[in-house]
Order: sequence, then structure tokens, then C-alpha cells
Amino acid sequence: MTIRTRRTLAALAVVGLVPALAACTGEDAPGESGSTPVPADSAASAGPAELSGTVTLVTHDSFALGDGLLESFESETGLTVEQVAVGDAGTLVNQLVLTADSPLGDVVYGVDNTFASRAVDAGVFEPYQPAGLDDSAASLVGDGLDGLTPIDKGDVCLNVDTAWFDDVDVEPPATFTDLLDPEYADLTVVTNPATSSPGFAFLLATVEEFGEDGWQDYWSQLADNGLKVADGWNDAYYVDFSGAGEGGERPIVLSYATSPAFTVTQDGDATTTAALLDTCFRQVEYAGVLSGTDNPDGARALVDFLASDEVQADVPGSMYMYPADASVELPAEWEQFAPLAEEPHDVAPAEIDAHRDEWIEQWTATVIG
Repeated sequence: MTIRTRRTLAALAVVGLVPALAACTGEDAPGESGSTPVPADSAASAGPAELSGTVTLVTHDSFALGDGLLESFESETGLTVEQVAVGDAGTLVNQLVLTADSPLGDVVYGVDNTFASRAVDAGVFEPYQPAGLDDSAASLVGDGLDGLTPIDKGDVCLNVDTAWFDDVDVEPPATFTDLLDPEYADLTVVTNPATSSPGFAFLLATVEEFGEDGWQDYWSQLADNGLKVADGWNDAYYVDFSGAGEGGERPIVLSYATSPAFTVTQDGDATTTAALLDTCFRQVEYAGVLSGTDNPDGARALVDFLASDEVQADVPGSMYMYPADASVELPAEWEQFAPLAEEPHDVAPAEIDAHRDEWIEQWTATVIG
């Protein structure tokens, strides 16, 4: 079964699926950005709140849960969950900020550490974290992102179609600078950092790797070597990448360190793709209660659910990411085929917030022209 098929089947299991993921943000937050997160049981002194009504979950287009999970949550709580989706995480955050005064939902999932500070500064979130959040998950909340709840993590990095390189008897690249070799001309596709969170994460990795004075020159050389830029991950991976099995022609793609776990051969002994772990940027995806939610109790219950053991155990198979809770058992094949980078690239949230627009503008001028 292909990654696309598995994602589609899982997404269809979501109750109340709404076409076109429109991102939501909130208004009239009970607490301003930087205020103390509300504990899960803060309103429970007179007993647990009675839950009812609809909770709208705003996500990026790769959100999926295993069969029956969301239905079980609805059955246990009496809530009805509807999903609204807008595309990539970059588009999601743009929509959250634009609609901050008229929230389109109650909870958001999929805002990541490359864009989260922008949404926090715009007052999108009501600060909230579930009580008893595992320390391994709580440690993933970056500076200035208090009140968000980490749901999953993963490494954005280049992937190669090892089968393609075997067929042409060429050694695949391993590093950023390898991609500049004429031997790899016209072989690479990445995603646009202005519209794609993996694309922006990869841009950040190059900023950290080559420095303020060197990253633009690197991208200029990469563009001269036949780089292709796609708007989003789905197009890059499923349309352009040869290793997805859907007719793509480029054997180097920007994806995730976990992707090779989903291109394993039928006998389970090998995978036909590999992640270049020296090119990784650590991405963390968060859930949050949207300011101005019409159903604050239901919204907090849904965030609790996304951080629960049941959903955390489902994350690898449904969303192809590592769970935020490091105590959750991983699929056996991940240790062999989907290890995280030992030293991923990193840029502090404050630096990202200070330079995001500038770096994207410079990248666009350098690569797109």
C-alpha cells in the first residue's frame, strides 16, 4: 500500500471531514501571548465540565488518525468533531493569522516550530496544555511557545531513491554540497519555503549550515544545477520524486527521515529510499486551543485527546512522524529504516521570528528570480 493510499484511508476515517482546510485562529483570548498555560483540570474544582456540541479541528492536509480513534473520542465525550483543512502548514499559519479576529474553529493541529512564533505573536492561541504532559513532550516547547502542546516531531531532510541510483550505477549524494556536483544536475526537487513548512525548515537548515553570509550563494548554485521547486510536499513527493512509485522523474526530494520506512520492500528486508541525515532540520508539530473558541471545554478535551497515549501510539502509522511522547513504543522497522538525525540543524525560534520574512524574500529573489 502506498503512503498516499494509507493517508487517504486514514483521513476518510475522520468524522465530519470538510473539504479545503481553511485555517482558523482566534480572538478575545482569555490569556495574552506569554501568559501562564491553563492546566487541564483548572476548571474542574466543581467537578468535570459537561461536554457537548461540535468542536472544529483546523489542520494541515496531512492530518490523519487510525480507524475508529476519533469516533471513540466522540462516543466517550458526546462531542462531534469536524475537520477543516487548508493545505501545507505554511498556508495553515497564514490563514490562522489572517482570521485571528474571526476564528474558523476551536482547535488547530499542525502548526510547527518554524512558523509557530508568528501565530503566537498574532494572538491566535488561548494558552493551554494538558495536565500530566510527559517530560519528553513538554521539553519540545520552544522558547516563546508556552501554551502549545507538542503532538509529534520529525526530521525534514533530503531523501534519495536508492533504487534509481543503483540502476544508473551512480553513488547517491550524502551532503548539502554534494547536490552542487554536475553529476546531480536536474535531479533534485524541494518545496517552496514561502508556502511549505518542510521547505522553510530546509531553508533554515541551510542558513544554519552555511551561515548568514553563505546560504544565498549555496541556493544560487543549487538553482543553477537544475533545482526544481514545488509548492507543497505532496507534489514534490508524489508527482516529481521517482521513489514514490507514481511516475516521478527526480530521484532526490525534500521529505522526512521517516519516509524510508514507508518504501520498504515486500519482504521487509530493505527499503528503496534513504534519508540524508546530515541535511536534517528537527520539526515539531503542535496543537492549540484557538482564541475565541465557542466551545472552550470541548476544545481543551480535544487537545487532551491529541496528546493521549492512544493518539501518540497512532502517530507513526497515520502521520509518519515520531510521537512527541518518547515513551511510546515505535514500529519495529523504524529503528532500521527511519532513525532520527543525531545532530539535526536548529535555529532558535527568536531568530526565526526576527528573520522569517527577510529570509523568504531573499530566497525567492535568489531561486525564483
